[in-house]
Amino acid sequence: MSGFVSFVSSGPGDPDLLTVKAVKRLQAADVVLYDDLSSGPILDLARPGADLISVGKRAGRPSAKQDHVNRLLLDYAQTGAQVVRLKSGDAGIFGRLEEETTTLAEAGIPFDIVPGVTSASAAAAA
Repeated sequence: MSGFVSFVSSGPGDPDLLTVKAVKRLQAADVVLYDDLSSGPILDLARPGADLISVGKRAGRPSAKQDHVNRLLLDYAQTGAQVVRLKSGDAGIFGRLEEETTTLAEAGIPFDIVPGVTSASAAAAA
């Protein structure tokens, strides 16, 4: 039984700047694996009862090894869980998106990518 993984971009950290699709994914998630910069009020949008797991990705600080993050994604998805990998900014910029999606693709786990507001766009709007 295979679950599904959504790579959700949290933008600059303001819940009001999330896309509608990002909010829907959070509200449907069984598990949310999040970076330090994606925490705070955005996690309040997750489904009540969802497992919230920090993978501690933050520049200049100790963090979870990428192999560990990949293993968590696989393990949860293989139990049939709806997993959100919550990434700061836009998931495809400054992240390990390719490594994580390659791991899932090689295991036959379906996934999608929910883009978000980049820090450059947020700065321009400020």
